[in-house]
Amino acid sequence: MTALRDGYDALLLDLDGTLYQGPQEIPGAREALAAGEQSCYYVTNNASRRPGEVAEHLTELGFDADESTVVTSSQTAARLLAENVAPGSPVLIVGTEALADEIRHVGLRPVRSFEDAPAAVVQGHSPATDWAILAEATLAIRAGAVWVAANLDTTLPTERGLVLGNGSMVAALRTATSREPLVAGKPAAPLMEDAMRRSKCVRPLVVGDRLDTDIEGANNVGLDSLLVLTGVSTAVDVLRAAPEQRPTYLASELDALNRPAEESLIGEDNRWSVEFDGSDLVIEPTSESAAPVDSAALLRAVTAGAWKFPDFSRITSTTPTVSAVVSGWGA
Repeated sequence: MTALRDGYDALLLDLDGTLYQGPQEIPGAREALAAGEQSCYYVTNNASRRPGEVAEHLTELGFDADESTVVTSSQTAARLLAENVAPGSPVLIVGTEALADEIRHVGLRPVRSFEDAPAAVVQGHSPATDWAILAEATLAIRAGAVWVAANLDTTLPTERGLVLGNGSMVAALRTATSREPLVAGKPAAPLMEDAMRRSKCVRPLVVGDRLDTDIEGANNVGLDSLLVLTGVSTAVDVLRAAPEQRPTYLASELDALNRPAEESLIGEDNRWSVEFDGSDLVIEPTSESAAPVDSAALLRAVTAGAWKFPDFSRITSTTPTVSAVVSGWGA
């Protein structure tokens, strides 16, 4: 059997919502990755922790990781700043000390006040971000400082559910300054480009749980992608996905990497008929069967139809088992 992963020389893996939720591993993720030989690089938009801390967390959960295989948006943000301001320049930090460390590593000087005349502002997620530091950043940006955002994630998955992410804080500064930041993290290209350089891969597969970051980020640099439904994006999100956010493969869990690629490829499936009646997508099985409906397989088939007819209103079926699965998607 040729597994999906066998067509690629490296896996560029998201973390939150893909491998773990907060402090807990997503069930089966560790075993799924351990079953293959490809190099794994952990590519995260979260700029709040040092790469070594991320690697330590992954190792504690049983994943094979070290600092060299962790690629963070804070590292990429620091690179962008080093390319845009003079060596030794003061950079106002809106974020954690881990982010400040990355700024030091590229020869820039972290500061926390507008009075230090910052040449740039860098903004990453921190649960301690408050009005005071946002006010300092507003003053600096309005005075002409280069502004780099680690990412624009509006939400952040936790074990308690979705909470506001760095993008929500970036929106506050955007409103206050009428400026747009340079963006390091997914879906912008710089982070993914850094991951590709670090891994020295020729044909990597991007794996993640968010259409608007992981999948769009893969598409922006021309890479294939696998969306797993273990985190933020839902079945309805996939069905309504804009062209730039459409994954190559879709699966309910990470072990799809170890099954044949065609099982996860989004496309028509001869087990179901998907027709557009001018308003709705009508789904019917092509043969009578008592077998349970495979929700993920059905979703892949319906998604192919939904992308072909994006203006559909509803998804319907006269077959009770199919209708029950579709209603569970909330479509």
